[in-house]
Amino acid sequence: MISPSAYVDPSAKIGKNVTIHPFVYIDKNVEIGDDNVIMPNASIMSGARIGNGNTIYNGAVIAAAPQDFNYTGDDTIARIGDNNTIRENAVIIRATFAGDETVVGNGNFIMQGARISHDVTIGNNCIIGNGSQVSGCCVIEDYAILTSNVLMQGKTRLGTYAAVQGGCRFTKDIPPYCVAAHEPTTFYSINTTVLQHEGFSETVIKHIAHAFRILYKVNTSTEDALRRIEEQVPSSPEIVHLIEFVRNSKLGIIK
Repeated sequence: MISPSAYVDPSAKIGKNVTIHPFVYIDKNVEIGDDNVIMPNASIMSGARIGNGNTIYNGAVIAAAPQDFNYTGDDTIARIGDNNTIRENAVIIRATFAGDETVVGNGNFIMQGARISHDVTIGNNCIIGNGSQVSGCCVIEDYAILTSNVLMQGKTRLGTYAAVQGGCRFTKDIPPYCVAAHEPTTFYSINTTVLQHEGFSETVIKHIAHAFRILYKVNTSTEDALRRIEEQVPSSPEIVHLIEFVRNSKLGIIK
């Protein structure tokens, strides 16, 4: 159902069973899949590629032009996957350069007033809290959580199953499976409650905790800590991912 009070550019591609409420604006060069609901006053701008089963609330803006001085008007993409909830006044900004994309995966909950900037990549089943700001070229892995009013500085990464407490700002990467807190943002603990809720075994959680003790409690270099983790902690996909995440960090990790 498309309200007669909505504006839909004739060239926009709209899938099956899409509900478009009054006063929605849908630009040219837009593709929207099946079973989406777009609430009043939302704006779907040029370059939006929206999958299936999403709900986009009042005042949200998808594929806004980049707030980047390098942007010169290229046709770029903001790609939204399936089954996402994008709440009121959230903004998702498309990529800066032709051929690039801002990407939001599947099953994410993007809360009121959050901003996802240009060239960001967000995985699946993440939570972006009220008013949180994700700056350009950031990476958020699956099942990560930004609580309210977090400022994620440009080009940083947030690891899978990591959580950042409200009001934090960070300029370095946050490893997987941990909780970050305080100002300045530091390692607080492993994310035990979420890991248990998501079905991680007690053995794996103990191994993750052991790895973080080596990484943060032993007075040694990061590279030496990673070698000790490889030698002392039984290998698993979680431990391998933690080691690779830290070792591949270009900005370093929070302390």
